[in-house]
Amino acid sequence: MKMLSLFLLISSLGACTMKDADGKADELTMLVGTYTNGTSKGIYTFRFDQQTGSGSALDSVELPNPSYLTVSENCKFVYAVSEMNDNTAALNTLAFNPESGSLRLVGKQLTRGADPCHVVANDRIVLTANYSGGSLSVFPLNADGTTAPADTLFHGQATGPDKLRQITPHIHCAVFSPDGNYVFATDFSADRILRFTVTSKGLSAMPEDTAIPVKPDSGPRHLTFAPDGKHAYVIGELSGEITAFAYADGNLTALQTIAADTTGARGSADIHVSPDGKFLYASNRLKNDGIAIFAIHPQEGTLTPIGYQRTGIHPRNFNITPNGKYLLVACRDSNVIQVFERNLQSGKLKDTHQDIRIDKPVCIVFVNKL
Repeated sequence: MKMLSLFLLISSLGACTMKDADGKADELTMLVGTYTNGTSKGIYTFRFDQQTGSGSALDSVELPNPSYLTVSENCKFVYAVSEMNDNTAALNTLAFNPESGSLRLVGKQLTRGADPCHVVANDRIVLTANYSGGSLSVFPLNADGTTAPADTLFHGQATGPDKLRQITPHIHCAVFSPDGNYVFATDFSADRILRFTVTSKGLSAMPEDTAIPVKPDSGPRHLTFAPDGKHAYVIGELSGEITAFAYADGNLTALQTIAADTTGARGSADIHVSPDGKFLYASNRLKNDGIAIFAIHPQEGTLTPIGYQRTGIHPRNFNITPNGKYLLVACRDSNVIQVFERNLQSGKLKDTHQDIRIDKPVCIVFVNKL
């Protein structure tokens, strides 16, 4: 995964981009991860029309707490966590048919860290960020696309000032760099971003002093790269602030810190850039639940706030369709996925009221229908 163009497609679709790579196909397959402590049974798939904004159910598979998932580069597998707060926490491998949306469990490996809450893959390894375990698990991929047992764990630290939420280490997400040579992981309780080198066998940790600091009491949660491959953005769950970075050759250089949450809710969550690279969106929870909207300076990559869209309760994760027309929000505590239409010129959002009802939705991934 060395090519920048491939990275951009993966970041816009979630994975699986070998066909309809221009993102203009009308019909997508949408996968939804959930929490299963209510009526949800696991992962659900839908057909989503990215011209009309309508969705219809396809299939489902039972799994405990598959809160986050990703799709393999060849579209044949889904890798989904089971976010359990004990030694049963796992990474599941499911055979996947993008046309029918069907899923079938074919393998499971323990994460060796509790509460895996994020997963990402390239063509050689799968990584899970284990929140309560405070670790990053590395799973080699077998030749058939299933995962081997985790062979490496990297651990975070707990040096942040919040004596309640940063008292133990938490790794919250991991992201491959645009050039495919590095992985960046958010070390929530140490207010920093860890950096790893991608090797032929997996990952190699960079020296501790090369970690990228963010402001104390930030609680860095999710990180995303812009389509230009030259800028990155991280959302602080505790501070409610976004830090913008310039990216080059494995180096992140801070450019700006700006508030996404102005209420002090300490519950900011997800962050994504529109496919055209012009706008950034960030979700906030616990107070004034909604999506903060920013314009991105085309050369400098800095942010200017331009609006705020209220949503349902607890907008955990959201995603943007490959054509940029719709932004879908998983409102966990409203038990609904809201479908917002994006104004491609202004970046503003409009509720289409084409809600997709599902219990405790957490994660949304789009795949081109093959």
